Amino acid sequence: MSKQGLSIVEAGVDGSGVGCCAPLASEPLPEREAVELAPLFKAIADPVRLRLLSLIACHEGGEACVCDLTAAFDLTPPTISHHLKVLRQAGLIGSERRGTWVYYWVNSGVLARMSALIGPA
Repeated sequence: MSKQGLSIVEAGVDGSGVGCCAPLASEPLPEREAVELAPLFKAIADPVRLRLLSLIACHEGGEACVCDLTAAFDLTPPTISHHLKVLRQAGLIGSERRGTWVYYWVNSGVLARMSALIGPA
């Protein structure tokens, strides 16, 4: 295959064909851990959920009211609730009802576990 057909990872960032990037993992992922982590990655594989997660993570004070999240999308509140439920069930976010509103925060330990898997060793 020519260098033009290589992906950035295969070709190296500088395009030389020499791997300049650290491997993503130092050892193969055990099957048990792959089974545990797959639902987490599946939950954020949707653009709306990925944006929701980032909005919550970046919100002042580390938590966001659902009222702050719905305004960022051209979606109905039930659709936003569905996406938040998927993130919550995966364990990526936590929530608490306070009066009329529900507040969400990111479970940083879960994100750290995912990041450790795909970050450079």
